[in-house]
Amino acid sequence: MKTYWTNFHSHTYYCDGKSSLEDHVIAAIDQNVKSYGFSSHSPVPFPTTWNMKKEKLENYLQDANLLIEKYKGQIQLYKSLEVDFIPKKSGPHQHPQLDYTVGSVHFVDQYADGTYWEIDNTKTIFRKGLREIFHDDIQAAIQKYIDLNVEMITTDKPDVLGHLDKIKMHNHTEKLFSEEDSWYQKIMMEYVEEIEKSGVIVEVNTRGLYKGWADDLYPSPWLLKELIQRNIPIVLNSDSHVPHEITKKFSDTAKMLQQLGLKKLYAFWNNEWQPFDFNEGGLYLPNA
Repeated sequence: MKTYWTNFHSHTYYCDGKSSLEDHVIAAIDQNVKSYGFSSHSPVPFPTTWNMKKEKLENYLQDANLLIEKYKGQIQLYKSLEVDFIPKKSGPHQHPQLDYTVGSVHFVDQYADGTYWEIDNTKTIFRKGLREIFHDDIQAAIQKYIDLNVEMITTDKPDVLGHLDKIKMHNHTEKLFSEEDSWYQKIMMEYVEEIEKSGVIVEVNTRGLYKGWADDLYPSPWLLKELIQRNIPIVLNSDSHVPHEITKKFSDTAKMLQQLGLKKLYAFWNNEWQPFDFNEGGLYLPNA
C-alpha cells in the first residue's frame, strides 16, 4: 500500500502567503499530497500586516470551491482558516462555513493605547511588548499566552490547535527562558492536561524548524512525548507560506514521531478526521 502526505495548515496570497490557491494545489499534488486544506489567516477586527482582509473572505471561499471541483479525483481539498482567538473579538465558531478550523493565539494582551501585541513577529516587536506590557517578565507573558490558548480550547474549541508553544520562537536567537525551568514545565504540563481534556487535535508544525526560527518543532520534542503518552491526537502540518514548503521537513519529522512512540497521524479524509498508520514516506490513506 502506498503512502501519501497531507497538510492542513497553509497560507496563500489572501493573507501573508506568496502564491495563489491553485499554485499551492499544483505543488501539493507534485509533492505526493492527497488531502490538503487552505487555511489563510482569518480576518480580525483591526488592521494587521498579515491577516486576510474581511472583504476578501467571500472570494477566498469561492476560489477554494472552484478548485475543490476542478481537482476532484486528484486530491481532496478543504476550506479552512487559521482563526485567531481573541476573546470577544475573534474565534473559531465565527466561521461555520468551513470544513474545519485551525485555532491559534498570535495576539497576547494590549498596549496602553489598545493596540494588540503580536508575539509572532520580529524580535523587536516581541521585545517591545514584553517590556511595555509585561515589564520584561517572560513568565507572566507566557502564562497569559497559555491562558488564552486554554480559554480557546475550552470555550471556542477549534478542530486543530495551532503551534501550541509558538511563544518560544524568539528563544532561538535570544535566550529569554529555558524550557527546563521548573515554572515553564509546570505551566506547560497544566496546558497539556487541558488539551487532553478538550479532545482537540494538536498539530506538529514544522515551520519554525525549516525556516531556522526555532531549534526544534512546535511543540518541542519533550512536549510531544507527553502528548503521545496521553494518546492525544496529532496531525502533521507545515504552516506553508509558499508552495515548495508544503511538505517541508515532513519525512524527518514523521521518523522522529515514530521514534517517540506515535502510532497514528490524524488527517481530514473523506470529510472527517481519522487516524492513519504512517511512516517516513507518508500516511497510509485507503483508496487514495
